[in-house]
Amino acid sequence: MGFYNEEYKRKLVTPEQAAMMVKSGDLVDYGQAGIKPIGFDIALAARVDDPDLKDVIVRVTNAIPPVPQVPLKDPQQKTFTYLSNFLGIIDRMLYQKGLCGFIPANYHQVSDILVQQPQTAGTVWCGQVAPMDENGFFSFGITNSHNYLYGKAAETRIVEITPDMPRALGGYHEGFHISEIDAIIETNNSVPCLPPPAEGAPEIKKIAAFIMEDIKNGACLQLGIGDVPNEIGRMISESDLKDLGLHTELFMDSMMKMYHNGQISNARKAYDQGKTAYTFCFGSRECYDFINNNQLLSSYPVYYTNLPERIAAHDNMISINNILEIDLLSQCCSESIGYKQFSGTGGQVDFVSGALKSNGGKAFLAFTSTYTDKEGKVHSRIKPMLTPGAVVTVPRTLTPTLVTEYGKANLFGLSIWKRAEELINLAHPDFRDDLIKEAEKMQIWKRSSKI
Repeated sequence: MGFYNEEYKRKLVTPEQAAMMVKSGDLVDYGQAGIKPIGFDIALAARVDDPDLKDVIVRVTNAIPPVPQVPLKDPQQKTFTYLSNFLGIIDRMLYQKGLCGFIPANYHQVSDILVQQPQTAGTVWCGQVAPMDENGFFSFGITNSHNYLYGKAAETRIVEITPDMPRALGGYHEGFHISEIDAIIETNNSVPCLPPPAEGAPEIKKIAAFIMEDIKNGACLQLGIGDVPNEIGRMISESDLKDLGLHTELFMDSMMKMYHNGQISNARKAYDQGKTAYTFCFGSRECYDFINNNQLLSSYPVYYTNLPERIAAHDNMISINNILEIDLLSQCCSESIGYKQFSGTGGQVDFVSGALKSNGGKAFLAFTSTYTDKEGKVHSRIKPMLTPGAVVTVPRTLTPTLVTEYGKANLFGLSIWKRAEELINLAHPDFRDDLIKEAEKMQIWKRSSKI
């Protein structure tokens, strides 16, 4: 640490001391996704009965393990209100228990929110970071996202050192300098790792195989979260595709394997040539070790990676994401089960709209044709109308190529009659006759339609 030793020692505090920096009425931003603080969260939750503390909002995005203690210790929300921009598995569990609120937004718009709603700027920011380097810099490691923007907007900035956090190179806004930090917490925490994804089920393999037909040498890829993107990543890493580029939200294990196989060159990108642009990483320890000090990768904020205009600038941009259900009007729901929030809009609309404007680009929304409920009953994901209360994530004006295990269809620009026909052809055969009857009632089925 050399030159910055004295400043580091002066700013070193315990988690309890850092938690005392939070005042009544504060909006506390936890480091987004993979860098949510742990020691600070525990210490802040311990103040739940502090008579001098009230009306504190804690804001997160897709919190990862361990489960945040603030909402657990204050289920009546007498001191803390816990809000999330995207419900991952932990925030979803808290939401279902009434312990978490939700903030809707397209992922790239997190910067716009502070412009349009300046009162939502946080007062305290705290997140996990890599150990300080010799130049006094703390890397955000596996999650750039909007940590710098929200941290800079805050009055107080606190970092929580995680010894095995990888040092992710920028890009830009990939960390804080010690001069920008008010307090430092040292911990022995480890970055939570994910096991390598398992091979997809047979229907997932069929869906992935349909999409693979449209991925050519030199394509620029974005793979989302879920079974289909995971399987596509695996298939690509086992294929003879080459000269690929990556411009993505998520960097994951299959992309590391593509590098190991010599498939990634990033040479044909419009910018960031020779480098992968990403904003967060979820993966194995091996994947985190791969991004550490790797000059082939550039960690960027989400208001760079997910800006549709930037996405569109790359030729042959391929975007692949999952949805939960779609109706015969081609409205896609990717984030709620009825009115119950399940995840979030995330970057799906960002990449769909960007890929559709790319020269030679294609956007894919993938889903199995059916799902089975808790009682064992099978339901079609293609419905006459969305489940009552379901959120429209991708409007029909943006609905791109849809893929199920029964085929694929590019709906962009088609009439509502043709869309209904194509959707019913993608449905499970057991549900097609009923869907035709409903389409006839809706007056979107023509005699010329074929199945």
